[in-house]
Amino acid sequence: MPRPTRDVQAFEAHATDADLDDLRARLAAARLPEAETVRRAAPGPHRWEQGVPLADLGDVVNYWRTEYDWRSFEERLDRIGQFRTTIDDLGIHFLHRRSTRADAAPLVLTHGWPGSIAEFVDVVDELADPKDADAPAFHVVVPSLPGFGHSDRPAATGWGTEKIAATWVELMGRLGYGKFVAHGGDWGGVITTVLGGRFPSHVLGIHTTFAEAPPGLATDGLTTVEREWAEETRDFRRHRSAYAQQQATRPQTIGYSLTDSPVGLLAWILDKFAEWSDTEDSPFETISRDRVLDDVTLYWLTRTGASAARIYYESHRSLDPELRVDVPSAISMYPRDIEKCPRPWAQERYRQIVRWRSPERGGHFPSLEVPEYFVKDLQEGLAAVLAANR
Repeated sequence: MPRPTRDVQAFEAHATDADLDDLRARLAAARLPEAETVRRAAPGPHRWEQGVPLADLGDVVNYWRTEYDWRSFEERLDRIGQFRTTIDDLGIHFLHRRSTRADAAPLVLTHGWPGSIAEFVDVVDELADPKDADAPAFHVVVPSLPGFGHSDRPAATGWGTEKIAATWVELMGRLGYGKFVAHGGDWGGVITTVLGGRFPSHVLGIHTTFAEAPPGLATDGLTTVEREWAEETRDFRRHRSAYAQQQATRPQTIGYSLTDSPVGLLAWILDKFAEWSDTEDSPFETISRDRVLDDVTLYWLTRTGASAARIYYESHRSLDPELRVDVPSAISMYPRDIEKCPRPWAQERYRQIVRWRSPERGGHFPSLEVPEYFVKDLQEGLAAVLAANR
């Protein structure tokens, strides 16, 4: 592991027994509404038309209260290696796992909302020290976004995606990584795009599962599948993005519920894991309850429901329409993701796409849904990016 320096300190965070007891007490005392009035009771996505079904939520709440083990997640983070540093007066938390390989390249992985560093704990080891000796290896850095997890909560506005990207460059420099590659999805994808577009002298290239084209492009010339992608994305933005509008306009208001009620927080986040995953009925078809609860419990214990929501207030629809990414880019569009960008549109922003993939399975959380494929895709995509630099 890297040696702590004056600017970077080793970090351990362990919830108090009192905080965990309080969580269980709140779960036991939860007041739940009546069941949803959806007629279709058979398994399938229609069960979720009004949000998280009462029976599903009750099962997860009971498991969270009686069986879930937060301490095992804390231990796992400690095994990977946790650190903190202060940049622009804000404490930034991150995981750092150095590879044993001499040819390893530095890699920063950026999560989004409602994710966290929990998205990547299952893939860090294989990225750092792959079982396949021919696969590329990486020194892996996984920061917690400002206002998320064990990073500080900003006390003023200004922490949008542009500033976060600049902060990641500073962070990587403090770790001795003047040049690096980057990956992200969701808000992490936006930040990764900004990294590639604004900091080409530091960023060797990027891999992303979220490509956002410049606005106003026509559908002329798109394939049938690409037209379907464009229509599905428009439908999502028009009819299924109320959560984003709420957090972009009134994050403080929803923040009270997310910080005061663990059941409210769970329902707000579980709804997205269900709707955005490549499943037919429940997110737990592909993602373990433990991993979802690792994510939700991290939000709960760090009291970051409101502060994390504010990334929408800071950055919603704020990606510079003129920004262009000239560094090598690898892009993967998972079939059940909420926004999918046709390649001809992506090429208007990402000027050097060295690898493009449309996987057969997976949704918005591929590192959790299809971790083995995700690792292989990321390795191959970044290998193409690094080869383009030679």
